[in-house]
Amino acid sequence: MDDNKIIELYFKRDENAVSQTKECYGKRLKVLAYRILRNSEDAEECENDTYMKAWESIPPQKPQHFFAYLARICRNTALKMVEKQKAEKRSAVIVELSQELSECLPDTNSMEETSEQELGEIISTFLKTVSKENRIIFVRRYFLSETISDISKALGISESKV
Repeated sequence: MDDNKIIELYFKRDENAVSQTKECYGKRLKVLAYRILRNSEDAEECENDTYMKAWESIPPQKPQHFFAYLARICRNTALKMVEKQKAEKRSAVIVELSQELSECLPDTNSMEETSEQELGEIISTFLKTVSKENRIIFVRRYFLSETISDISKALGISESKV
């Protein structure tokens, strides 16, 4: 089933929307959550929370890019779970990514003032200025939270190039 039909099911409040979403995107969402949480049970919980949050937000939201919308919900949910756990030793992946991005993102005060749509436009504008390979690396690293090693293997390039 295509994304527009699934979104129509959400607007009709048809519970099949959730099962269709899971069928189409469940594995990808769970992998995304697992890369952040590093725990299968937590990743499954995060995946299910993503479906619930999508159900609660559609309507009124009508996402243009459904998987990107779901992935954003999933990623934010997973990051909140990490914060909530307040582990003594934070996940090295999250800390590393935050440090890498801190140099190119504005401070938190201005981030609060920037809407998600504006941030998306800023990132899209940036991605249009870099090569296709660098766009792929950026999305895999900062949106999908893949390791440098995984990206280099998938793209057949050295880790230093990532």
